[in-house]
Amino acid sequence: MQYWDFSPARCPAVWLLLASLVPGITQADVYRLSISEKSINLIGETQPAVLADEALPAPTLHWREGEEVTLHVTNLLNEPTSIHWHGIILPYQMDGVPGISFDGIEPGQTFTYQFKVKQSGTYWYHGHSGMQEQQGLFGALIIAPQQEQQTVDRDYVVMLSDWPRADPERTMARLKKQSDYYNFQKRTVGNFFADIRRLGFWETVSDRLAWGEMRMEPTDLADVTGANYRFLINGQTAEAKPLYLFKPGEKLRLRFINASAMTHFDVRLPGLKMTVIAADGQPVEPVDVEEFRIAVAETYDVLVQPQTEQAYSIFAEAMDRSGYANATLTPRAGLQAALPAMRPMTLLTLAEMGGEHAGHAAHQAPVLPPVGAENSHAHTEHSAAPDPTMTEHAGHQHATAETLAIEHAGHDTPRADTAKPLSYSQLIAEQPNHALMGPPDREITLRLTGNMQRYIWSFDDTKYADAEPIRVKFGERIRFTYVNETMMNHPIHIHGLWQYLDNGNGMYNPKKHVINVKPGQTVSVDVPADAEGEWAFHCHLLYHMDTGMFRKLIVERAEHVH
Repeated sequence: MQYWDFSPARCPAVWLLLASLVPGITQADVYRLSISEKSINLIGETQPAVLADEALPAPTLHWREGEEVTLHVTNLLNEPTSIHWHGIILPYQMDGVPGISFDGIEPGQTFTYQFKVKQSGTYWYHGHSGMQEQQGLFGALIIAPQQEQQTVDRDYVVMLSDWPRADPERTMARLKKQSDYYNFQKRTVGNFFADIRRLGFWETVSDRLAWGEMRMEPTDLADVTGANYRFLINGQTAEAKPLYLFKPGEKLRLRFINASAMTHFDVRLPGLKMTVIAADGQPVEPVDVEEFRIAVAETYDVLVQPQTEQAYSIFAEAMDRSGYANATLTPRAGLQAALPAMRPMTLLTLAEMGGEHAGHAAHQAPVLPPVGAENSHAHTEHSAAPDPTMTEHAGHQHATAETLAIEHAGHDTPRADTAKPLSYSQLIAEQPNHALMGPPDREITLRLTGNMQRYIWSFDDTKYADAEPIRVKFGERIRFTYVNETMMNHPIHIHGLWQYLDNGNGMYNPKKHVINVKPGQTVSVDVPADAEGEWAFHCHLLYHMDTGMFRKLIVERAEHVH
């Protein structure tokens, strides 16, 4: 007996057509990924990588809001693996975190993820086992809305990542022995005498003694840097000259995803205005910017509309200026954009660290750009004098709406010749969330803590292995306040739940899955506990998460609470 197979897996186009014609019908599709080890040569030497379908990055998955997803992940490694769907709202058993939501995928086994897609936008997926994410196990996840808001001529993924020169386990061992092993930008004797000429002898000596007391360097913007990393766009180094094509006058959507293990990027397209339309997959009121900082695990969607027959650089500098990723947006393959000049690194100041050193810092002169940078686009990260828009909170700088307007791009003393960077306060949700009205049901303060000498990172000075889970009730709205007591940026991610960043926009505060908290800063978020289960809650810097800046968050139904 002959029959026609119109299943979604066999005829996805038919189901897409039906879904568009018949209200309420959902597409159901079956996807497959296999995880294996493969040798690749990105930096002039052969290295092992952990890849999905032998691709770096992993294949881009295209889903549709309302779709019923079935996805089989087969482990061809000789060690356990996992896939986490970053920023996706789903049953916690499908979240893909070994030891919390499932047991992991053993060698030779296949795990089937099944859930309904309840959102749209730009997201990504990555390994959550060991260091596999750092070894290449990550890919883009693009979810089409049921009704498209933005029509564009071309739609591109721009996936940023850091590729290690050394084996990640060896990198961790080096950091444990010497936490500043990868800081190749320490100040020199030459810097000392230059500071004396600029600031005076006693101010310079006093500054050095204070940093010595904290056993830190003001160049400690990142603890794993370009000394160990090459930076990639869609799995390619700048030397590979990755291209994005356009025709003059076309509107392009660029979906930026920071899939790095440890690197924040400052992104710009010199000569071309960008309009940010979404953050972490969620639509925001359009805002025109000339650059933005994208923290580890964040995503930003931007629109660009080049009008002329010229090429533009997509330039992503590592936050500490230890390297860059670069691609070209061009009308034809043979036309390459000029490589922009790297900008000077900015230094941390004692004022940023707050606490017991803030009083000392108030007497210091501002940290100036490196000699010779006065006429460039370089500028200071902060003035060392206290900022009147900061309020003290537990000895730290509390982010107000005014300070969030400048904090996220790392530019607190803008000058006329600097680019206009995106700030967190400019992120305004397209639709109001009435659940944010009134006070939260509960407030929880989490201190972001660390011991650089031992390279241990934690919440409240307690690493994950020694910590009790955070327990909340289903239906509660929790206000989490993050107090960063360290010299590092910490991108905080909660699985399965949205964080509404308090950036002064009330019911229009943006919802994000990652909130970057700068050194010495305090930031508050509202989290509706609307998904029952056990969820991971951690800093998304892989080496920080791995050493203990991690918690389990349990959302319990009221009757389960004892």
